[in-house]
Amino acid sequence: MKQPTIANTIRKLRFDAGEMTQQALADEVGVTRQTIIAIEASKYSPSLELAFRIAHAFGQPLEAVFSYEPPRGRGARRQ
Repeated sequence: MKQPTIANTIRKLRFDAGEMTQQALADEVGVTRQTIIAIEASKYSPSLELAFRIAHAFGQPLEAVFSYEPPRGRGARRQ
């Protein structure tokens, strides 16, 4: 079964924030640039605390930055 994915709009928000670099965002939220790269690529799901710090860095509510995409396929539960 495929793992659920946390999608995000970080790349767009960085662009809208004057083309903020991944390093600048990483410094602001207290993680490495590699962590921001992995989150942007949906290869790593941030902790709830980090997700809030990222949203706060852009002055956005959590839901404007992150969204949950449930797994699809055999055995996935529907709500």
